[in-house]
Amino acid sequence: MAKNTAPALETALDNLETLVERMESGDLTLEESLKAFEEGVRLSRECQQALQQAEQKVRILLEQSVEAEPAPFTGDSDEQ
Repeated sequence: MAKNTAPALETALDNLETLVERMESGDLTLEESLKAFEEGVRLSRECQQALQQAEQKVRILLEQSVEAEPAPFTGDSDEQ
């Protein structure tokens, strides 16, 4: 069930950034700009969905232990 969304999210963000740069260059025709905008909306929704899934996973993990609270990562590997 668990699907690794991090690479998909990073890829979508990279694609979105490239798309924005192309649109900001001003070299696209109106038709190309509209297609690029449409693709940007799709990528944005994809990123939002991946982030919502990650947030849901965090909530589920925190609910599994009543005493669990987010803590800063210290790099210690005492708990394994």
